[in-house]
This record gives sequence, C-alpha cells and structure tokens, in this order.
Amino acid sequence: MPKQSRKVRVPDLLKMKRSAQKITMLTAYDASMASIMDGAGIDILLVGDSLGMVVLGDDTTVGVTLDMMVHHCRAVARGVSRALVVADMPFLTYYSAADAIRNAGRLMQEGRAAAVKLEGGTASADVVRALTDAGIPVMGHLGLLPQQVHQLGGFRAVGRNHEEAEQLIADAHALESAGAFSLVLESIPAELARRVTSGVAIPTIGIGAGPHCDGQVLVSYDAFGLFQGSIPRFVKQYANLGAIMAEAARAYIEDVRGGAFPAVEHSVATGSTGVTAAE
Repeated sequence: MPKQSRKVRVPDLLKMKRSAQKITMLTAYDASMASIMDGAGIDILLVGDSLGMVVLGDDTTVGVTLDMMVHHCRAVARGVSRALVVADMPFLTYYSAADAIRNAGRLMQEGRAAAVKLEGGTASADVVRALTDAGIPVMGHLGLLPQQVHQLGGFRAVGRNHEEAEQLIADAHALESAGAFSLVLESIPAELARRVTSGVAIPTIGIGAGPHCDGQVLVSYDAFGLFQGSIPRFVKQYANLGAIMAEAARAYIEDVRGGAFPAVEHSVATGSTGVTAAE
C-alpha cells in the first residue's frame, strides 16, 4: 500500500468505517519511533499510559502522571506528519468535567495531541460531553479498563456474562451520544465486539476483541518484541527487535573490548583549517 501523505483527521475515521476500510493504531512514546511508524502509514498513534509499564517498568498504568503524558505526547507529536495523535488521560485526571477540560487542554496545548482518550462508560458520559462541547475530540475506552485494575482484581476479560455484555453495550451508546468519535474495545468476546461495532455509528478499535471491529490497536513494544515482560495472548508479534538489539549490543561490546571500534573511519582528522570529520 503506497504511503499516504494527507494528514489524518478525526472525521476521516468515520469515513473509513463507512467505507469498510480498517483503521490501524499503534502506541508511541517518543519522536524517533513515532516518525518510523508515521512513515509506514499508520493511521493513529496513541500516546498510551501503557508507557508506565513498557517504558517506566511499573506493574500498572496507575502511576502515570499528567506531566509524564504531556512530556511523551509532545515528543511523539514532533515525530509525526500524517498520523492522528491521541493522548491517554491518566488516572484521576478526568474525575470531574472541570478537571477533564483543564487536563485535556494541557495534553492538546502543551503535548500537541489532536484528541484524548479516557476510560469508562456511562459514568464518564457527562465528562465526555463536557470535553466535546469544549472542542476537545474524545476517544472512549470500554471493556478491560487498565486504570481500574485494582478494582477489577487484575487484568481480565470483560463481557463474558450477560450482565457485563449488556452494560458494555449501554456504555457504548452512552459514549456515542455524549459525542465520542470512536471507541477502543479491550479484552471482550469477539461476538460482543461485533454487536457493539454494528450498533454504533462511530468506529470501534479492538485490542483483544476479535476481527469485527472497525480497526485494531496494539502496544508497539509488544508487537515489535521490545517488552520483556508478560505478553497478552491476543498480541501478534511482528518482529523481535529486542533480540536484534541485544545482539547488536553484544557486537558493540566485543568491538570495544577487542579494539575494533573506533577504527580510523570513525575518528576525526585534524586539518589545516581545524578538526573535521574524517573522509
């Protein structure tokens, strides 16, 4: 597929759903990786609070702060020319509508995000409505809610029983009515994801939710083999960059200890006009 140069905007996602064109999303946490994925043609880059686990080494996302998110979001935005940049709102930054507007404003003004993502269904609908009324695009997140891991009793699938499934469907409609432009569906049965996707007009993006969603998202460190911890069973690993980096590090160590690096071509030469790079 040829690279697309036109900037992806929020309305484009609805057009993609209507034309049955699958939406692609990956996480990004820095400018270099964001630039690589943007150049590959990814539609959305999510600056996820998953950075707390895959970048900072925490067990959950709960410890991620707004300042952390602003910092990483601004870095990602610097590396992007095409993809839509969406920023996660961290734990307790959208407890009230006033908090949400103030904190989402920082993610957009300082972090340069184009939209924000927050967890929760019907209980979050008023906050979503306040944000969208303020001109802030909102992506919802239903199913497994990582910020509520302690309340849930761990990372587990959601929607396997009738009560949870019906609540999730109601939550999806509540967020759509509140103005959310899309929904992430995490760790729910594929058939439930199909019902939600066909029942709402806005796009759904699945992670561990089967093939019927309008798009898919993965944590990039999982997909590319950079995270050394436990990987969810729904992840497809597209590369093992961790092993490649480890081998490169071993080669570097061997060269330095053996005197092979730096060689002449890696050194500077002193010329008549001063110190210049060696030819």
